Amino acid sequence: MNCISLHGKTIHFHFVQMSKKITPYKNSSLSKKEQITKMFDNISEEYDGLNRVISFGIDIKWRKKVVQLVSEKNPESVLDIATGTGDLAINLTQTSAKKIFGLDISEGMLDVGRKKINAKKLNNTIEMVVGDSENLPFDDNSFDAITVAFGVRNFEHLEVGLKEILRVLKPNGIFVVLETSVPTKFPFRQGYFLYTKILLPAIGKLFSRDKKAYSYLSSSAAKFPYGDAFNNILKKIGFISTKALPQTFGVATIYTASKK
Repeated sequence: MNCISLHGKTIHFHFVQMSKKITPYKNSSLSKKEQITKMFDNISEEYDGLNRVISFGIDIKWRKKVVQLVSEKNPESVLDIATGTGDLAINLTQTSAKKIFGLDISEGMLDVGRKKINAKKLNNTIEMVVGDSENLPFDDNSFDAITVAFGVRNFEHLEVGLKEILRVLKPNGIFVVLETSVPTKFPFRQGYFLYTKILLPAIGKLFSRDKKAYSYLSSSAAKFPYGDAFNNILKKIGFISTKALPQTFGVATIYTASKK
């Protein structure tokens, strides 16, 4: 249990193991995958603007780092999973890639992304595809690079999704994950819990059509395995050369891995 003091009051934070599935709508009979699809369809139109506010724009810097890591491998083909509205896929056109696929389970998010791609005249380079990360519609060894930004924690079955990614990644290809993590040092750790437990859900409730979406996004972020714990999962699946690169005091981490 963690706690912080706020105006003389002690606020306690309880954590559950990742084995307990975190879902957007607690009383729903839908699967996590179906709930995630519904949630992102609901917030697709507001997602970009609200995301900039919530992250204070720092997520732009993190995505640039992902692009830099991918660019160093001079890829020809790239797959961006959980592409959402296509921000990272669009940024990846700065690499040597001739073809970029952006895959997402939410048609609503993809529709927003397609409009952005059309506006930038990137249709010949980027193709947006509706699909499931746990059943990728691609052949084995298809991509030089695969990226996931703020998406792996939404996989219904994390290891199944990672195995699929390993399958479609080419040998010696690069896999890059950008995901939230929990700072380990004072006072950043305490500030992180204050922000994610109180401020983030409050902002979401004020400005989002889906009042539960940002409560889910904050709780799932806090409970997702990070650092060595996530690297160990990657190694278990069969990835090699795994690294964790904490960003901005540890509120996010970039992971890199490869395939034999």
